[in-house]
Amino acid sequence: MKEECGVAGIILPESKPQSSTVAFKLYYALYALQHRGQESTGIVVYDGAVPHSIKGMGLVPDVYTKESLKHLSGRVGIGHVRYSTTGGSKIENCQPFVLNFKGGTIAIAHNGNLVNARNLKDELESEGRIFVSDSDTELIGHLLVKELIRHGPVESIRNVMRRLVGSYSLAIQLDGVLYAVRDPFGFKPLCFGEVDGGYAIASESVALDTLNGTLTRDVRPGEIVVFTEDGFESHQVSNEPHPAHCVFEFIYFARPDSIIDGKLVYKIRENIGRELAREHPVDADIISPVPDSGITSAIGYSRESGIEYLEGLMKNRYIGRTFILPGQEMRETAVRLKMNAIQENVKGKKVVLVDDSIVRGTTSRRIIDMVRKVGASEVHARIGSPAIIAPCYLGIDMATRQELIASYKTVKEVEGLINSDSLGYLSIDGLMRALGCNRNDMCVGCLTGEYPVEIPGEMCRKKQLHLDDFE
Repeated sequence: MKEECGVAGIILPESKPQSSTVAFKLYYALYALQHRGQESTGIVVYDGAVPHSIKGMGLVPDVYTKESLKHLSGRVGIGHVRYSTTGGSKIENCQPFVLNFKGGTIAIAHNGNLVNARNLKDELESEGRIFVSDSDTELIGHLLVKELIRHGPVESIRNVMRRLVGSYSLAIQLDGVLYAVRDPFGFKPLCFGEVDGGYAIASESVALDTLNGTLTRDVRPGEIVVFTEDGFESHQVSNEPHPAHCVFEFIYFARPDSIIDGKLVYKIRENIGRELAREHPVDADIISPVPDSGITSAIGYSRESGIEYLEGLMKNRYIGRTFILPGQEMRETAVRLKMNAIQENVKGKKVVLVDDSIVRGTTSRRIIDMVRKVGASEVHARIGSPAIIAPCYLGIDMATRQELIASYKTVKEVEGLINSDSLGYLSIDGLMRALGCNRNDMCVGCLTGEYPVEIPGEMCRKKQLHLDDFE
């Protein structure tokens, strides 16, 4: 699995000097959200007359320079880090998107994935609209421009929300005003807070922490929040009785120090480890995480079980994105480049390896083989999520159903394939206990095969939103 995207937006009061302050703050906010996307990034700042932007492929510190940011003057702007879930890896898909129309200029950044994007794009193309990218975000922008020609901003956004099926957390800049929008199910996180006398919105609260800001609250599912220099106002335009937050934000994607929908991710991951220890106890000498995403759950497992926490694996945190290497020997070298076993910590010991998930199983097998090779007497796998049996259509770059090992193999068969002495997945009920919520309030489509929204060929566990749900 890959991270999805991260969005950020900042508006500062008129009393602040017209400088590149917003651009630099967006830079630091995106740096804090880098884990959500490493493919491309962009910043757009509005100077009161026209928007100015910087976009590029690569990581945040590689795309921007101090000199380039100095040229982005203005008091309001938005930014984005991207990992492609829809659309290819190319500069044309880099966000934020800027669209000009007779009423002005709009900039938009998006985290999520639309289920009905193809149908909407066919409709717009039949009207003569031209697309320069294959990203859902440009599609949302065209729909919004179409509405803005006839209606005000909030009504236009509401009308667009009635057309979209899927996940979307949006940062929008229009004529010096900043808008935060979250889909009616709240699939993807989005929050806002006070920063330097103004406001900031971000996919995760860690971006606000980086800016020395104060978290106000999450954007509610189905809510539009409008930020001006005078403050903010809320428009609740949809009231879905049950949200459907993505469970993998809490299991894997979000930073542990983030607060999402009022929950500290670190605490939830520790709870996951405790639930794992209760559901799948094992006689072992040490509890070791698969770094980095397994660390907090391994701590929870250790505390609940009373078994010593000791790192058996060390991750190379300075490695960039990996690439395909020819030949089995070179692929094995790539795995060792990412991670190395600590022989003295595991030799002759019964080891519990705690990881966040198993997708295809190939990486798990290589890691377990690595620990065995340096002398572990037993290796037991404990997984902080239920078995992934179905694809994600809502913004996670996940394997196809045919590639998901748990979709067609039993636990015992997976155990044999990854070469573990035992394998224990967290149950869905255990996950809900760790989250402190009901499964009806979470999107667990990849764990059950039943999705909150209607997807062709898949089961839907909830009603489809109707136009009457939008006020």
